Amino acid sequence: MSVVDALWAVTRPLLFQLDAERAHRLVIGGLAEFPRLSRKALGQIPEQPARHDLCGLPLRSPIGLAAGLDKDGEALEVWPALGFGFVEVGTVTAEPQPGNPSPRLFRLVPERGLINRMGFNNEGSAALASRLQRLRDEGRWPAIPIGANIGKSKTAALEDAERDYVTSLERLTKLVDYVTVNVSSPNTPGLRTLQEPERLFRLVQALAPVAGSTPFLVKLAPDLEPEALAEAVEGILEAGAKGIVATNTTLTRPGTTGRTNQDGGLSGAPLWPLARERIATVVATVRGRVPVVGVGGISRADQVRELLDLGCACVQLYSGLIFEGPGLVRRLNRELEGIA
Repeated sequence: MSVVDALWAVTRPLLFQLDAERAHRLVIGGLAEFPRLSRKALGQIPEQPARHDLCGLPLRSPIGLAAGLDKDGEALEVWPALGFGFVEVGTVTAEPQPGNPSPRLFRLVPERGLINRMGFNNEGSAALASRLQRLRDEGRWPAIPIGANIGKSKTAALEDAERDYVTSLERLTKLVDYVTVNVSSPNTPGLRTLQEPERLFRLVQALAPVAGSTPFLVKLAPDLEPEALAEAVEGILEAGAKGIVATNTTLTRPGTTGRTNQDGGLSGAPLWPLARERIATVVATVRGRVPVVGVGGISRADQVRELLDLGCACVQLYSGLIFEGPGLVRRLNRELEGIA
């Protein structure tokens, strides 16, 4: 057992005694406060050649950190030390916002799932831009691709959504390697209506010239039926997006998830079967025209291989890290490389 895994075996029971969001803030705050110490504790990662890419960005591992874990980019210096090939911060909005009332994050421990109704709580895209610029100016920028996930401010009316997204995109597009446009969170009222074909086409068309040479992707929900999902993908590509992230959390409750009375998006292991089906639909629709990032309930190397073999350029995870601990990505990388 590695030192990291041994430490996790001790700290996991303690963290899981805390409210889920409090534990999350404790971990992120610690990583942000002591990045060098955290990297030292995690140890060095052997240099790996880039065998995968996302929109032309070389990836040393096909496994990325999904948006939601580090909304404001506080621990950006530490994530590469866990073995990630790329990292996506956010979701951030044009306006800072507190999100929904607590409690709003719930663990489904036996099922290894999470239900969240966070509501895009974040410091705002201007604050994230400032933090990213400071990292660059101080020579602390990570040596792996960094993406930013942007969403609609809760205070912005749907008819003003394009302007709201453009504000965040303008602030971030020159600072990150790619941007993901989130139109699929279930926790901002009305947001998912932006996945309707006409609205989605207009939004992506408005963002394409602002993104310029920075690749921008669109993140879609697993709750769209296959025909609607395929239609959304075709519209996104026609409007100029450079990739698709599939999928976000689900409002459905597949399997026996417990706490089904909790509102919010479900992620983690129970999402995998649904996400796998929707990812297959997206890949079949895209037909290699743009990269697809597969997300949803991934915590095993065979799942990563399955999505890569299906045609995904790379994958992302989040909930698996919560239940399996900080050694997860390194273990997956070793298994993918055939190293015991």
